[in-house]
Amino acid sequence: MIYRCPVCGGWYEYYSHGHNEFWLQSGKGAEIKDQTIIDEWNSVSIPPAPTLHSITVDPKTSALLILDMETTICNHHRCIDSISKINKLLTMSRDAGMLVVYSLTHMGKPSDISWQIAPLPCDPIVKSNVDKFYNTNLENILQAHCIKTVLITGYAANGAVLHTATSAAFRGYDVVVPVDGISANNPYAEQYTAWHMLNSPGTRNRATLTKTNLITTH
Repeated sequence: MIYRCPVCGGWYEYYSHGHNEFWLQSGKGAEIKDQTIIDEWNSVSIPPAPTLHSITVDPKTSALLILDMETTICNHHRCIDSISKINKLLTMSRDAGMLVVYSLTHMGKPSDISWQIAPLPCDPIVKSNVDKFYNTNLENILQAHCIKTVLITGYAANGAVLHTATSAAFRGYDVVVPVDGISANNPYAEQYTAWHMLNSPGTRNRATLTKTNLITTH
């Protein structure tokens, strides 16, 4: 990475080895300072994979959110593959008496939700854009059930999942994201969402990444 020294105005590469840190002049000059992240795109290192954690949730204060799992948009193999994972989590949640909330896109109907994870007549359903708190009664639903933790699944990872999870964290909820229960049309979007949840200032102090088979209730 190239950095500009605020003291001398030169451009340098920064190196760190153990506890010995120093600057090395790059000599690349003016052409470096005009580079953007787009120019550096192919040279940026991928962060190490995050750790997935086992987690036990209290069904009395937790809610499972199943977002936008409509057959009209969940038609890519990555989304279709996630249905069975969500189904297992849904079964566990229902057996434990946990609140289950569904969401739809603006054009979606309850009958569009994949039949394997279809809502019951008593399950709340909200309809909004990618942030399912926006112009809906989702927060009222959660507050009425004294919810403190939300388990967020669905499609798309970089859409409804990311924005609803962030909005939940802003509102003080703990956010659990089973990575095998979210999907997008390409793996980079899923990878970015996982990274964002653990590194964004808005979510990193409230988010836990896990898998559906690492979640239990007590």
